[in-house]
Amino acid sequence: MEVLGMLGLIAALALLVYLTMKGINIIIAALISSVVIAITGGLNLETALMDNYMTGFTGYFASWFLVFLLGAIFGKFMQETKSAESIAQWIKLKFGVKRAVFAVVAAAAIMTYGGVSLFVVGFAVYPIAVSLFRAANLPHRFIPAALVFGSISFTMTAPGSPEIQNIIPTEFFGTTPTAGGWIGVLCAFLIMIGGGLWLGALVRKASANGEVFSLPKASTASEETAASIAAEEERISPDPKTRDLPNVVVAIIPLALVIVLLNILGQFMNPTTALLIALTVGITVSCLAMHKFLTEFWGSLATGTQNALVALANTCAVVGFGSVAAQVSAFDMLINGLINMPGPPLLGLAVGVTVICGITGSASGGLGIALPILAPIYMSQGLDPGSMHRISALASGGLDSLPHNGYVVTTVRAICGETHSRAYKPIFLVSIILPTTVLGLAVLLYTIF
Repeated sequence: MEVLGMLGLIAALALLVYLTMKGINIIIAALISSVVIAITGGLNLETALMDNYMTGFTGYFASWFLVFLLGAIFGKFMQETKSAESIAQWIKLKFGVKRAVFAVVAAAAIMTYGGVSLFVVGFAVYPIAVSLFRAANLPHRFIPAALVFGSISFTMTAPGSPEIQNIIPTEFFGTTPTAGGWIGVLCAFLIMIGGGLWLGALVRKASANGEVFSLPKASTASEETAASIAAEEERISPDPKTRDLPNVVVAIIPLALVIVLLNILGQFMNPTTALLIALTVGITVSCLAMHKFLTEFWGSLATGTQNALVALANTCAVVGFGSVAAQVSAFDMLINGLINMPGPPLLGLAVGVTVICGITGSASGGLGIALPILAPIYMSQGLDPGSMHRISALASGGLDSLPHNGYVVTTVRAICGETHSRAYKPIFLVSIILPTTVLGLAVLLYTIF
């Protein structure tokens, strides 16, 4: 039965990847994959779906609903007030065509580290990326990698980040968002610099091989995506200097406030509460400082709420899938193998979180499944909580970027109109290989120091 359960676990993960890459809704894909795990793992199907799946789904929803809600609303207001566009345009003008790749990564990173929702960042920066890549005649297929790398690598795992992947570990290790010290900062810096240089080298190599800029053909994208590309082409054509955009300094203030307040308040109160306060202040300041650009307050509020529900439901779906997977004996075998693997204890924690995030295709969802199981085990060994926090955060940013990751699928297909076959390889290199390599270095450094 254990062999069948392990095969079922692998088959279910493969099915989940396949269905999401085919464009099947992640909630449906997760439910179907959960059925496969339940049947092959010898679980009662009714219990697996009505109890295990729904407990994981609703538990994660209850824990993180307000964070997702305020984060999505903050992102929507940054978009509607044209603050996100102002920041992206400023970076475009400062760095110019010759540094197109760096400019796209920087624009995504600044907004993500400032607490703006990933999906808002993708849609806001993409038009700027198209403009820069066209002017530099760089291959369009690298835009998804630039967006993904700038959004979900070093920015969500770095000390002080307001992203949920840096907040979840605080609940299990009793730490603050800045946990991990200089090693955490060093690792974020290495990912940022290493990934930027690697991605730039990949783009230059493709250009040297004769690749040029060209938008995806309509046949490779849906009609909706093709229409979106056409609209964005028209949108980015005017000279930004003649556009009515907020001053970039004013646009950055809400982002800075979120980061500063989170890391100050997080020293004196629950980090999740601190993040909620910081996002509320960010939303308020964004509305007040740029009110003349905000034409639909209640409409933006409603849209942000809807975005939060969709993003949270998608994450809850994979958490539910992971909760079912955690019930089969094969999963226990996997966890025991990780705990007892040779090497420093932090290595087992790193591999455990990485593998579970890979199974779920979600950094936050994987942390939501892995840490309730692993944190008590490693805390009982007397390891440094700050080290475990940063290792967990870094580990969540490796295998989570497999092809079935929700943000990867959205960026490649919905935002950029590309296909995985054209665009995924550079994402794999800079958002899986590089962060996982740095994670190994982090384990070594935390073990030594």
